Order: sequence, then structure tokens, then C-alpha cells
Amino acid sequence: MAEAQNIPVGSTTAGSIAVAAESTVATRMSAPPSFDVADFPVPHGREEEWRFTPLERLRGLHDGTAVANGNGVKVDVQAPEGVTVEAVGRDDARLGKAGTPVDRVAAQAYSAFEQAGVVTVPKETVLTEPIRITVHGEGGTAFGHQVIELGAFAEAVVVIDHTGDAVLAANVDYLLGDGAKLTVVSVQDWDEKAVHVAQHNALVGRDASFKSVVVTFGGDVVRLHPRVQYAGPGGEAELFGLYFTDQGQHQEHRLLVDHNVPHCKSNVVYKGALQGEDAHAVWIGDVLIEAKAEGTDTYEMNRNLVLTDGARVDSVPNLEIETGEIVGAGHASATGRFDDEQLFYLMARGIPEHEARRLVVRGFFAELVQQIGLPDIEERLIAKIEEELEAAVA
Repeated sequence: MAEAQNIPVGSTTAGSIAVAAESTVATRMSAPPSFDVADFPVPHGREEEWRFTPLERLRGLHDGTAVANGNGVKVDVQAPEGVTVEAVGRDDARLGKAGTPVDRVAAQAYSAFEQAGVVTVPKETVLTEPIRITVHGEGGTAFGHQVIELGAFAEAVVVIDHTGDAVLAANVDYLLGDGAKLTVVSVQDWDEKAVHVAQHNALVGRDASFKSVVVTFGGDVVRLHPRVQYAGPGGEAELFGLYFTDQGQHQEHRLLVDHNVPHCKSNVVYKGALQGEDAHAVWIGDVLIEAKAEGTDTYEMNRNLVLTDGARVDSVPNLEIETGEIVGAGHASATGRFDDEQLFYLMARGIPEHEARRLVVRGFFAELVQQIGLPDIEERLIAKIEEELEAAVA
């Protein structure tokens, strides 16, 4: 029997860096999942699932005062030949099939959208070009729902790119047929005032493979909730995340991998860098291994690099195991300042301080950037990281 690895994040260090670690937080939300907004009380910030979120900055998404208008977001889908792109009504059976809203904002988003986008890759279709979905904010408030469906043994890469300014609440569903392989790259490159709250639901079929790469840079408040369930044994899920939290930003990633069937795998790796006064990153990593999920193999890790004083990280890994018949399970989390020894080593070899810092941060993120597999997106993200670092020096 594999035991959960309770590796502490660390203690609060000197200066203005705050770090939190807990291992007793429940992995399941306090309110049962529901499509009905009325089933969720208005949060006040004292609830476990909301205690890190600055509710006053959600612009009414959490309490029902946010109202959609025509200037919310513009969605554009570019798909290779053979892919079906549809706008469907609320009665489409595929909507909500991958997962049910687990908080009030997700339920509000599900109740308020008018049409949902559905992108379908037929069975046994192997795409050689990515599907690109652009979500551009035009200054208003919007509620959305997007479904990505892969038939049996289909293979696809999907890029969802968020830009502009908006207040957006959305649900995104990923439906993977048996033996399918899906890679999703979700980029949050919003303008500085944007608010984005979303629940991502993946339902992974028998022997299917799901890889998610979440990249968060922009926005005033971004709160994402990726969730994975399995529809049959043999499924694999890889959840990667990269975030760079700047002055005044709040970026929150809350994950749940529910091992609800036997012989499935999951691997979670999220890394973040923070700089500037009141930069706040939150990472909640929940893994549940149900009693019937024998043969599970899972691991989750979060790493944070704090570049300046005034930044705060809350990192909470949780692992709940209901059966002893597993291959392995564990979690780890660590947060620390910029390594002065690494910096000294590089500077002693004639590399200027500013260049040395850039090299260390690039190295910190390199393993995750390489997971994307799309040169144009990788180059853009490296450029964005360097832009953030340049801003700190200026």
C-alpha cells in the first residue's frame, strides 16, 4: 500500500512573503454539485472554497448582480477540415455531460448562457493541425459554455486563447471517447482589469489520454477550477499549469482529480512565479481515490518562486484515499524566494544580474513550456515571461 506523502510547503519567511500549507482540507465542496444557482448560497468569504478569493473584485459574478450584455466576449473558432463546429441551444444532451457545477459562479454561468459552442472531432480522426478557439473580451460581462468532444480513438490539440477585457464566467467540457487523445492549452492573457472565473470538466474514456496545459498571465482576478473524472479503466490525465502573478493580481487554480474507476493514472504539475506588492497566487490540488478505484497511480506537485517582497502564495495539496489497493499516490508543494546562490554562481561567471535572473526563471518554467508542443505558443509564452521580468527591472 502506498502512503500519501505529506510534504509541507514550508514556514513563513522573513519579509513580506506569506506561505500556507494544510493537509486536512476536504477535497469535496461543501455544497453538492448542481445546475441550479439556488442550490448554492451566496458566498461571504468564510467558506473553505472561497476563503482565498477576493469576492469584492469578482464584479458581481458570485452574488447574481452581474448581468450579461452584448459587449462581453467575441468567440472565434478555427478548425481543420473534418471537425464540426456548432452553436447549440440549452437542450443539447452534451452540455453538462462532463461535469456539474460545483460552486455558485459555475451554476450561474450554466444558467445564464444563451448558446453553447460545441466542437466535435469524429471517431478515429487524427488531426495534424490544432483547433484554435479565440475568446476576446470587448469590455462587457458574459456567461459562456464550450464543449470539446472527441470520438473513439480520435486525436486532437486544442488551443483556447483568452485576450482583451471582460468579466467572464464559463464552463468548459471535455468529452473523450474510448482510446481518444486530447491536449488542451488554455491561455489566460487578459488585459489588467479582466475577471475570469471558469470550471473545466474532463470526462476521460476507457484507455483515453487527456493533457491540460493552463497558462495564466493577465487579468485582475482569474479563478480556474479544472476537474477530471474517468468513464472507464485505463484512462490517463496530465494536468500542467504555469502562472506568473504580478503586482495586485489574484490568480487562483483549484484542481480536483476524482479517481472513480479502477486502473487509471493522473499526474499534476503546476509552477508559478510572483513579483510585486499584493501579488497573490492560490493553488489547491485535490486528489480523491474512491474505494472502487483500485490500481490507481497518481501524483501532484506545486512549486512557487517568489521574486520580490510583498507577494503571497497559498498552496494546499490534498490527497484522500479510500482504498489500499493502489499503485502509488503522493503530493508535494514548495514555495521559496529567488535562489541567491544560483544568482551568485551565474554572476561569478560574468553574467549580469538582470540576465542571470532571466535565465533562472526561464529554467524554472522550461519543463512546462515544453509540454505545449506548439512552437508559436511556446515562443509567445517565453516572450511574455521575459516581458514580465523586464517590467520588474524597469
